[in-house]
Amino acid sequence: MKGQSGYIRWFDEIGIEDVQLVGGKNASLGEMYRELTSKGVKIPNGFAVTAESYRRLLKSAGILDSLKKTMAGLDKADLADLAGRGKTARDLILGAGIPDDLWEEIKTAYDRLCEEYGPDTDVAVRSSATAEDLPTASFAGQQETYLNVRGYHALREACSKCFASLFTDRAISYRVDNGFDHFQVALSIGIMKMVRSDLATSGVIFTLDTETGFRDVVFITACYGLGENIVQGAVNPDEYYVFKPTCRKGHSSIIRKKLGEKKIKMIYGLGDSKLLTRNVEVAEADRKRFCLNDDDILTLAGYAMAIEDHYSEKAARPSPMDIEWAKDGETGELFIVQARPETVQSQKEIDILETYHLEKRSPVLTRGRGVGEKIASGSARIIPDVAHLSTFKPGEVLIANTTTPDWEPVMKTAGAIVTNRGGRTCHAAIVSRELGIPAVVGAGNATEAIRTGQEVTVSCAEGDEGVIYEGILPFRVEELHLGKLERPKTKIMMNLANPDMAFSMSMIPCDGVGLARMEFIINSCIKVHPMALAHPEMVRDGETRKEIDEITFGYENKADFFVEKLAEGVGTIAAAFYPKPVIVRMSDFKSNEYASLIGGEYFEPEEENPMIGFRGASRYYDEKYREGFALECRAMKRVREEMGLTNLVIMIPFCRRVEEGEKVLEEMALSGLVKGENGLEVYVMCEIPNNIMEMDGFSRIFDGFSIGSNDLTQLTLGVDRDSALVARIFDERDPGVMKMIAMAIEGAKRNGRHSGICGQAPSDYPEFAEFLVKEGIDSISLNPDSVMKVTLKVLEEEKRG
Repeated sequence: MKGQSGYIRWFDEIGIEDVQLVGGKNASLGEMYRELTSKGVKIPNGFAVTAESYRRLLKSAGILDSLKKTMAGLDKADLADLAGRGKTARDLILGAGIPDDLWEEIKTAYDRLCEEYGPDTDVAVRSSATAEDLPTASFAGQQETYLNVRGYHALREACSKCFASLFTDRAISYRVDNGFDHFQVALSIGIMKMVRSDLATSGVIFTLDTETGFRDVVFITACYGLGENIVQGAVNPDEYYVFKPTCRKGHSSIIRKKLGEKKIKMIYGLGDSKLLTRNVEVAEADRKRFCLNDDDILTLAGYAMAIEDHYSEKAARPSPMDIEWAKDGETGELFIVQARPETVQSQKEIDILETYHLEKRSPVLTRGRGVGEKIASGSARIIPDVAHLSTFKPGEVLIANTTTPDWEPVMKTAGAIVTNRGGRTCHAAIVSRELGIPAVVGAGNATEAIRTGQEVTVSCAEGDEGVIYEGILPFRVEELHLGKLERPKTKIMMNLANPDMAFSMSMIPCDGVGLARMEFIINSCIKVHPMALAHPEMVRDGETRKEIDEITFGYENKADFFVEKLAEGVGTIAAAFYPKPVIVRMSDFKSNEYASLIGGEYFEPEEENPMIGFRGASRYYDEKYREGFALECRAMKRVREEMGLTNLVIMIPFCRRVEEGEKVLEEMALSGLVKGENGLEVYVMCEIPNNIMEMDGFSRIFDGFSIGSNDLTQLTLGVDRDSALVARIFDERDPGVMKMIAMAIEGAKRNGRHSGICGQAPSDYPEFAEFLVKEGIDSISLNPDSVMKVTLKVLEEEKRG
């Protein structure tokens, strides 16, 4: 649609080099429309009203000098003064109105858009400042956007309000903070066809993990209706992670899904009402369902990677992106409606990794989604609305229902932020990351559970969940200097159970994961005994059945819930360290621990000594648990084949005899996990003396051994490691235990098999790690906080050699 002159530029006429002409937002929309629509990325058509038109308005109305006087002597710290000057400036621009010659050009361009999309077409009228959506300074939402605008009168009014919004309180504050002259910045307007996401879904995409900066994922949030609610933090959205490296190879690599509450949705206003949009409640059944299907998730991930690739090529450096998308409920098509550079994680230096550790805990006041991986404490202050912002004092913990860009001047002085609503891409989350302070969003009841003046500690250092504790609690910050540390010959790996920590832990230099514990995922993410999901009819208690139905809502086959959630948990860990090996141990609960899972009491025996009873390999081929093990295998097959994470290695725990190992491998094969196929390696835990005595036999059927020093010590010394009465006797450094370990390493070498250790001993005792190196072990797997310390010890020992 070329041919316009003067103050109008169509999207296919502009690109990223035109920021000074049409502002950052419009320049990016034009760039994508012009360069990426041919590659399958869908962008609604539209046009930009140039920044020169804003200057034309000021000149024709003769208000520039008045605006300059209004801004002279501004004290940004005085919120009342800032608000007063902002209102005066906006009133001056609104009073000036749109000059007639400019309006004629806008009207003509709108007519052309109506020719393409239909009479009186609905459009979004969006501000696009020349100091917004830049690679190092984004602060989205400085100015206003108006949705579902139809007809000349509404369009002219929306354009006038957009121009005036260059002087919103938050935009004024932003320019002062970033050193922009108020009168060197101008505002362009973008007018584009609305996507009917009011009838479907919309959301935000980041091409990295927003909390850790992990670059290999696309992070998608989604809610019902127009996307403004996500940006404003009015809803807790669904969240999805797609792993880029295997997605590019054609795999369905959705490694994670998290259901959001999605209580409300924004839709079009009623009839001819001046109410352009309104919020309505979402039906409960829809809240409990994911609002995107897998095909849509993968399509959006494909769009996001294409956009990131284009901007990275253009900039000649990696360019993570922050993208807004919408699905049209009439056509089912997915559209990108905005893209800008991500300006928080992509700007961080990663030579130093900071890890926050809470040293004490107290009663929990509330929980939500953690943002920022930090800890802060202070006095809480509830701010019910914008009118009360002036009561906030620097350093306090801001407690609110939600935040909007108008709150930004106060948020910059907060020690931490807690909101009832919102997800990890809402306004409060984005700003807290930019400010480097912790935030907990979507807490639900924060304004009720916390009172003004109460001392609280906000912890976002415990995984995805953010926790608000009562009182001021002690914490420490550990700085890890990553640098270019030399790597030892002995592989240094990591023990990891919590998928929520996987992306951040992968920043620590290591050679992969030597032990990924499946039990944590089953306990925290699934909660239900796998046999109770395979045979819910055997759960006779009505309340328990109801609880299982609630947890598995939306799954026609309850066993599919187990497979999907287990695959996502393990897949997240495997993706975080890809392509390095990740060794996942199949479930190693004892019968009493299995019984504590929901519905578990109907499937588990009562044992006098479950530590050496019905656990590990002996369960996997037994009729009491065979179907449960088959579900575990299905999940691992999904990780390796559907997600494409072939770096996953399977490990069998507590395998007492060679014949038992053969039976387990047969069971795995029945579920499609065949050792050797598609590079699948299967290890066995070396934690029973018989594993060492029969090393040659076990080597015949397994690819490697991981020494479990905890159980091996227990069974060598005959000590129940759970018994406080004999705890003093338990010591992995006992000469007999160390001889057993030396024999295990030698036996693995003799048979050309991998030898590693994943027990606690090398994490606790540096001298134990030195002993392992001397014996020639292939890998040592450690708790995350011991990895760097032991790496240095191993390097020293290898040099002594």
